[in-house]
Amino acid sequence: MNNKTADVINELAQFVNDRIEGYKTAASETRDPSHKAYYNELVNQSQQFSNELNSTLSRVGGETQRDTTIKGKIYRGWMDVKAGITGKDEKAIIDSNLYGEEWAQKAYNDALEHKTELPQEVVQMVEKQKQASLATCEHLRQMKQTAR
Repeated sequence: MNNKTADVINELAQFVNDRIEGYKTAASETRDPSHKAYYNELVNQSQQFSNELNSTLSRVGGETQRDTTIKGKIYRGWMDVKAGITGKDEKAIIDSNLYGEEWAQKAYNDALEHKTELPQEVVQMVEKQKQASLATCEHLRQMKQTAR
């Protein structure tokens, strides 16, 4: 395995850590019990993704990644300010989550641009996580249509 593998996994791990923080925030802010349960499921799924990525990072000689991206930190700060001004509207929470998932899709696509440089097991892991994120995007779009 090469440094490119560690770099790709390291970056994805930061995005997944952003995902964890985003869904923890959504679960604490939503007033809809079914949304809260779904967001908590996504926190658990994201923690599983993080464990997979960090386990692979350890195998390739990298250090486990517990940090989030700078962009994610700034975005969560902005969303906190926005929520303070506009209130914790369900559609706004869903929009924030949808934006985060679309951002995750870009990260997965960027990682897959290097698939010829990555071990097949890493490509499969990234593709599996990307598919789960796509399913989450679709579910969030459906939630948005029915949110009040």
